[in-house]
Amino acid sequence: MFENQKGEAASVKRFRTVDEYLSALPKAARAAMTDLRETIRKTAPHAEEVISYNMPAFKSDGMLVWYAAFKKHIGLYPKASAIAAFKGELASYKTSKGAIQFPFEKPIPHALVKKIVKFRLKENETRRARKS
Repeated sequence: MFENQKGEAASVKRFRTVDEYLSALPKAARAAMTDLRETIRKTAPHAEEVISYNMPAFKSDGMLVWYAAFKKHIGLYPKASAIAAFKGELASYKTSKGAIQFPFEKPIPHALVKKIVKFRLKENETRRARKS
């Protein structure tokens, strides 16, 4: 997550709640994470907040998205299908198969995050309906 003053990786604390995770962050990272959390929460108001893989996450008919703070960015993990679906809109961000990096020096792209969360909600609902 973050480095200590010597530049070494800080020991990893096991978080039990999202609030506990956020309270452990530096002020700027906490503000950006809280901003992202609220955008996701408003888009998926019935989703359950959890800690998964020691990161804040939301569940609704299965895992929806994960998010985490790093030294220079916030990572959003919406699964590979969402990255592929929004490839064009994500062109100005660093991405990998399942992750998006939002650098701290840029504002969170709320409209894009909302689209991604809605996409994941629909994907999970479709998967649930197929199982029924």
